[in-house]
Amino acid sequence: MPSTQASPQQLGELARSLWGIENRLHFVRDTTFAENAGRIRTGRGPENMATLRNLAVSTLRRAGHQNIAAALRHVSSQPFSRPLDLLGIS
Repeated sequence: MPSTQASPQQLGELARSLWGIENRLHFVRDTTFAENAGRIRTGRGPENMATLRNLAVSTLRRAGHQNIAAALRHVSSQPFSRPLDLLGIS
């Protein structure tokens, strides 16, 4: 849409929606998984790890968890059953 057709409200909503992605996914990956401090930097390693982290966040959110760090602690307290239950494999 050209800038002449977009209202200030529409532009504001668009800008806020982009921050929603940052807050719901990238911020979680940076803080909870310490992605920026990771040492995986070559080949397809970074992409693969990002995919696995996205899978973890999506799975936990689909299960109703809002706080991903707390959900990871909860799930990891019983590592042989809770992760499998989340994935429906148990």
